[in-house]
Amino acid sequence: MAINADEVRAARGSWPSGVTIITARAEDQIHGMTVSDFSGASLDPPLALVCASKTSVTTGVIEQGQCFGVNILRVEQDALSNRFASKKDEFKRFEGVDTFEGKTGAPLLSEALVNLDCRLTSVYDAGDHVLCVGEIEEAHVREGEPLLYFRGSYGHFEPSA
Repeated sequence: MAINADEVRAARGSWPSGVTIITARAEDQIHGMTVSDFSGASLDPPLALVCASKTSVTTGVIEQGQCFGVNILRVEQDALSNRFASKKDEFKRFEGVDTFEGKTGAPLLSEALVNLDCRLTSVYDAGDHVLCVGEIEEAHVREGEPLLYFRGSYGHFEPSA
């Protein structure tokens, strides 16, 4: 018998991850979504990989605009994570959120811990998701602590003594 989606979700939820908001622009349309499935893929060339649901509006904007931003959230940004994860008021996610435009045209969140501005280079089919690979055009790193996600809850990093 095959493993079901709830079992996969529970198993994957036991892997602590950082929390990111993926942002995208296609002409005058901007969109974004909360994602924990983000990874660095290569240093040379500098590549980032994002797993995006095929049904997400943001995924379509990434593919149309050929760019995306990876915004790694700070520990105090859990409400922003929830806002970009909720389908309620999906097209109002950016209201009141301070952004700036990256080299690619992707909107980047001004208060994020890290911004990676990526030009889409490849898209791969992966079941109910696609893997979006982007070459990192620029990066902005700020001081602070990352927001973490583990077993359905937010947390923070405690450095060892």
